[in-house]
Amino acid sequence: MKKTTKTFDKQKVQKAVAMLLEGFGQDTSREGIKRTPERVSEFYEEFLSGYKEDIDQLIPVHYQTEDYEEIVIVKDISFYSMCEHHLLPFFGKIHIAYLPKKDRIVGVSKLVRVVDAFTHRLQLQERLAKQIADTIMKAAKPNGAMVVIEAEHLCMTMRGVKKSGSKMITSAMRGIFLKDARTREEALYLLKK
Repeated sequence: MKKTTKTFDKQKVQKAVAMLLEGFGQDTSREGIKRTPERVSEFYEEFLSGYKEDIDQLIPVHYQTEDYEEIVIVKDISFYSMCEHHLLPFFGKIHIAYLPKKDRIVGVSKLVRVVDAFTHRLQLQERLAKQIADTIMKAAKPNGAMVVIEAEHLCMTMRGVKKSGSKMITSAMRGIFLKDARTREEALYLLKK
């Protein structure tokens, strides 16, 4: 997955935010909001920076002389993302497990960089889990990868059913985590600790 070729257009975003404020019946020259279009544009440019990332370059594989074929877990990776349906945040924790093939290991900070690249885009939680798992499988070629995401969606807690504190849990399992129940159960057990 390469980075997108389109660029962020600050002027269009600022114009759209000004129109939105006017649509709300606000005076855009009022002191409290006259710089709002600029501030919102800066926020979105930073928040949606994941589109600038070249995903294929984020996970270099380290080769080591010592074979390691046991589960590696990075859990409780905090994240914020943006629901593409309502442009409202969702946030929570992402847990990643992978089972390397002998000498092919991945630096754990690289897994966090993949999380950041995909969460800093307009997203769906289901797609997010899939993208992270698929990227790990493609780059590291492990025996398997597992991604579990638990998140609160403001589009559900602030509007609609308004159930504050409710969480959505999704998972994506690849390779041995999909095929072997014992390995999957071991990883899920370790995630609960």
